[in-house]
Amino acid sequence: MDFISTRGKAPKASFAGVLLAGLAPDGGLYMPQAWPRFSPAEIGQFAGARYQDVAFAILSRFAGKSFTQDELKQDIAAAYAGFDAPAIAPLRDLGNGAHLLELFHGPTFAFKDIALQVLGRLFARALKARGGRATIVAATSGDTGSAAIAALGGLPNIEVFVLHPKGRISEVQRRQMTTSPHRNVHNIALEGSFDDAQALVKALFAEKAFAAAIGLTAVNSINFVRIAAQAVYYFTATAALGRSVNFIVPTGNFGDIFAGEAAARMGLAMEKLVIATNQNDIMARALNDGVYASGATYHTLSPSMDIQVASNFERALFEASRRDSDWTAAAMEDFARDRRLTLPPKILGELRARYRAFASNDDETLATIRRVHDESGLILDPHTAVAAAACANAGLKPSVILATAHPAKFPQAVITAIGQAPPVPPALAGLEKLPEKLDVLPSKLPLLRQFISSRLAR
Repeated sequence: MDFISTRGKAPKASFAGVLLAGLAPDGGLYMPQAWPRFSPAEIGQFAGARYQDVAFAILSRFAGKSFTQDELKQDIAAAYAGFDAPAIAPLRDLGNGAHLLELFHGPTFAFKDIALQVLGRLFARALKARGGRATIVAATSGDTGSAAIAALGGLPNIEVFVLHPKGRISEVQRRQMTTSPHRNVHNIALEGSFDDAQALVKALFAEKAFAAAIGLTAVNSINFVRIAAQAVYYFTATAALGRSVNFIVPTGNFGDIFAGEAAARMGLAMEKLVIATNQNDIMARALNDGVYASGATYHTLSPSMDIQVASNFERALFEASRRDSDWTAAAMEDFARDRRLTLPPKILGELRARYRAFASNDDETLATIRRVHDESGLILDPHTAVAAAACANAGLKPSVILATAHPAKFPQAVITAIGQAPPVPPALAGLEKLPEKLDVLPSKLPLLRQFISSRLAR
């Protein structure tokens, strides 16, 4: 399978090329030239199948000749061997037509593990085959960084630089990154927002000579392999329930919910994809008002969603424009310049046919954690609570709420909501006693470039 850029100016790439490149050289995001399709009969066979087998069935349609079937099977098996739930992404019935899709059973207790554990192994395999070294620079709003470190820490010929917004993630999220013992991991607390960190990463890619010299690549959700791996749990959840459903997705950078659109374009029958945002409601405003406009970033109880520029929305716009790369490139240039994009009626109509959107504030998040705990005894993390609030507001049945993180990663929010701390998994216990390793940097490209160069020179 070949992959193309949403902006139409990059050469076609293979699956391995997309995996190692991250961002396309024209600044766009890679997409399959044509979506693979699964028939209803094939999807029906996923019911009762092992998660690993469904992952292989889907990823093999994208991988082409980049990896052998045995290599793909081996890396998928290894990726999920350490998960603490045999189903990998188990469903929990909440009653009244709602289900919870638990995506936090991996090594860092967040949904990012489901994709990054696979991506990390494939990345190392592809890099070894190609030769050379790679420098991974990841901007994180909280969970991607620790998941990337868990997947890539200690691997040869790879250096990992993780940028997180200083003081804007939970203490557990920070310590999961900064207590890593691996010498190839470099943590940067950036003085700014996640959007500032993400903009710096994109600016590094734009410096083509520097990017080529250090073998720059990305493993956050701009990397299409992440999207492909995340699409799997939309298939397994639908197959387990035996009918099409509405998916309610806590949304920041738009990667997790676009994976749902990817699944639909591969043939999965579904109802609506519901965008659930916190006070950083750029996506809710875009869908409801027709204007995609960034504003000030608010620090909330659900910090992984404290984002005002949703990078993967470009993929949705590309599809909604009927894959018009010229329009997509111009639209993204306009947004980069003006921080505002008015969505044309036809494109807005295409988006609204697939998506709905709801926003909630911190008070609603706390009230939802409290309500769900009172009703079921379950403890939700604040991001999942944002989705549960959107589910209640949408009134759509049946619905699957994506539970994206373990509540123990956000103990203060839980304590505020229900007056008690969530149970702490053994793997998270004792983090506060480990030494941290991080550097603080201003949000300035020359300083980041210098920092990376100095660490690589060692």
